Amino acid sequence: MFHLREDGSGATLTDDIEIHFLELPKLNTTAVPGEEGLVNWLLFLKGSDNSNWEVLRMNEPALRKAMETLEFLSQDSEARRKYEDRQKFLHDEASQRDGAQREGFAKGMKEGIKEAKLEVARKLLLMGLDLPAIQTATGLTEEELKSIN
Repeated sequence: MFHLREDGSGATLTDDIEIHFLELPKLNTTAVPGEEGLVNWLLFLKGSDNSNWEVLRMNEPALRKAMETLEFLSQDSEARRKYEDRQKFLHDEASQRDGAQREGFAKGMKEGIKEAKLEVARKLLLMGLDLPAIQTATGLTEEELKSIN
């Protein structure tokens, strides 16, 4: 383990960062069912023996994801292109759904605001306020105000 030190004085800069060297060639073990942690990751990274990958895959979900990603990257270019096209399609579809929901929300908001303005205008008309004052207060057009009557 090494700590970061200042070049000139050799003073420790921080105790928060440590550097560890892991020598994969010296790792001479196999995956142990039920075992989790660093050894399994090192066995995966060493990659010299794929026979124990199934044991590793069962032990750690994160390691399973890494293996699936590695298998994907190892596929031929045609299979990778198809996969990427499918992923793009799924992302585009999700974006369109989100956009449609936002548009629907905005349209509903505009309609709700319009209805609220019309309701306020009705009440102001019942109170006997003149049309120009109501038009100024609500922002409705003269035609919209006349349609209330």
